Amino acid sequence: MPFSALNVRRYFITGLLIWVPLGITLWVLSLLIGIMDQSLLLLPDAFQTRNWLGFHVPGLGVILTLIVVFGSGVAMTNILGQRLWLFWESLLGRIPVVKSVYSSVKQVSDTLFSSTGQAFRKALLVQYPRQGSWTIAFLTGIPGGDVSNHLPGEFVSVYVPTTPNPTSGFFLMMPKTDVIELDMSVDEALKYIISMGVVTPGTRSPKTILRAL
Repeated sequence: MPFSALNVRRYFITGLLIWVPLGITLWVLSLLIGIMDQSLLLLPDAFQTRNWLGFHVPGLGVILTLIVVFGSGVAMTNILGQRLWLFWESLLGRIPVVKSVYSSVKQVSDTLFSSTGQAFRKALLVQYPRQGSWTIAFLTGIPGGDVSNHLPGEFVSVYVPTTPNPTSGFFLMMPKTDVIELDMSVDEALKYIISMGVVTPGTRSPKTILRAL
């Protein structure tokens, strides 16, 4: 097949479709493994792989982290573990600065990871940042405290993520009648946001896309 300008463009884009997702995936995994490997610094020097193997083994920190998390969950299922945890929380609650930070983070984590909570369980369509401009948001709950006393009608709390980095965004309280619940899973909505609208639910497969180029 002759190497025309159209074929060169097709081959180049095909290469990008192969290597860009793979490269980003490997980069993210390398970053996560590197962060988790820092947990090995908590071990005594005698247990450091550099001392008894002569070199560092990547990924051992991931195993150690999983063991610690799983072991903590197992320990919390008995009375002794629960009493130790209550003692630890009461101790943290007596430290002025640590108390405020820990209680805030704990409330957020309990809300996010609770199996009965509704935070980040629904994808919504909202008008933001102005009327007529739509974007994807996630339901986080309903306004509470004194805030709810100053809001007329029924409101919901939503999180509007930025793209392509959904870890930053905006917290908004909007009338319930102004939000549209989408028939879309949270995973699909995140892919939609991260890809800047390129990967939509039910989108064509990469093979079909290549044929259209």
